[in-house]
Amino acid sequence: MKELQLDRIDSPIGTILIVVDGERLCALDYTGYEQRMMALLQRRYGLVHLAEATDPYGFSSRLQAYLAGDYGSLDTIAVSMGGTGFQQQVWSALRTIPAGTTMTYGELAARLGKPTASRAVGRANALNPIAIVVPCHRLIGANASLTGYAGGLERKHWLLRHEGCAL
Repeated sequence: MKELQLDRIDSPIGTILIVVDGERLCALDYTGYEQRMMALLQRRYGLVHLAEATDPYGFSSRLQAYLAGDYGSLDTIAVSMGGTGFQQQVWSALRTIPAGTTMTYGELAARLGKPTASRAVGRANALNPIAIVVPCHRLIGANASLTGYAGGLERKHWLLRHEGCAL
């Protein structure tokens, strides 16, 4: 059984759960979405045990700094995400979208050299195991609509407003 560290952070968008494997963040989700988070973790690791921890590797503090307006505080958090090669490309590209900006699924697909792969980008985005740090909330629909967010559209809207996006 794989042991991972779990911390809970109170935030304006509900309690945030962070899960750490070694010195890398491997999951970030919300209270109420534990089933999804655990399914993604178990798909990757098999059986897991979450051991309560306080601010593992300072990741919780960095998330709190982001929530307080320090948008760059998440940029150097080491992540371990698993996934396919294509998913890893998408997730890596998400981290290059600056705070306060958005991009469409099609624009990200084109950036990856796969201009017809907007739906595949959407599917990879939906399976992102590390919300906020890997900012899937910055992807929007072609018509500028706020499409899907695993943590709920209200949270996506809050995160984008928090970062100063004009919606």
